[in-house]
Amino acid sequence: MTQHIKKPEWLKIKLPDVNEYAHLKGQLRKHHLHTICESGLCPNIGECWKAGTATFMILGDICTRSCKFCAVKTGKPLPPDSEEPQHIAEAVRTLNLKHCVLTSVDRDDLSDGGARIWAETIRAIKEMNPETTIECLVPDFNGLWHNLDIVIETKPEIISHNLETVRRLTKDIRIHARYELSLEVVRRIGLSGIVSKSGIMTGLGETNKEIYETMDDLRQVDCRIFTIGQYLQPSHLNFPVNRYVTPQEFELYKKRGIEKGFAFVESGPLVRSSYHAEKHV
Repeated sequence: MTQHIKKPEWLKIKLPDVNEYAHLKGQLRKHHLHTICESGLCPNIGECWKAGTATFMILGDICTRSCKFCAVKTGKPLPPDSEEPQHIAEAVRTLNLKHCVLTSVDRDDLSDGGARIWAETIRAIKEMNPETTIECLVPDFNGLWHNLDIVIETKPEIISHNLETVRRLTKDIRIHARYELSLEVVRRIGLSGIVSKSGIMTGLGETNKEIYETMDDLRQVDCRIFTIGQYLQPSHLNFPVNRYVTPQEFELYKKRGIEKGFAFVESGPLVRSSYHAEKHV
């Protein structure tokens, strides 16, 4: 039986303001949209939603993969919604977002991995909201690079792809994904001239040495932005927390990351990929 580790004081999460939460949730439901904020049980939902920002999750809310760290539902997804790109663009306009973050579930059931909807969504946002900057947190598209290129060709300001964990733990945590494949995704993003971004979680059993090796691996493929935060177990069905990393250690990670050449490092217990994303542009 896995021993439960008590959550420390510095990980207390602020709940969202009821009025702001209701307004944003109403807009999302009106357009039948999903957010990773809700589906992923993000600890920053209060802070971000109070500021009127959200990370839209396209291509439905059912993922074809079942990574052990993730709270998103897994199973057989519904067919893509051809009207979703327009609905996302309208929501961005209604919410008056200056910076929009997009992510998606993995769609291994689709021949293009969802790339067409990705591209149509980015183009729709740009057409309706020409002043809005865009960040995309993309899947690995199973290494089918022509599908990744479909997204790259739309030229969002930032494209992110997360390693999630260190090399040694990848097969246990991410199941389907491969460490080297994810590095290649980041490398190809960088080669395109678009700002590349990636991140990992702590508290899964990694060592500090492995964290620094992961930073080195990302810098070798010219990753520009790096995020690192504490893993929080979404449910008893997910991978257990191995340890809680202190805020002081996160400060050290940030210092080391900057020394290694990242242009920006977001490091802290509650940091997630899209946390303070508007600053990364």
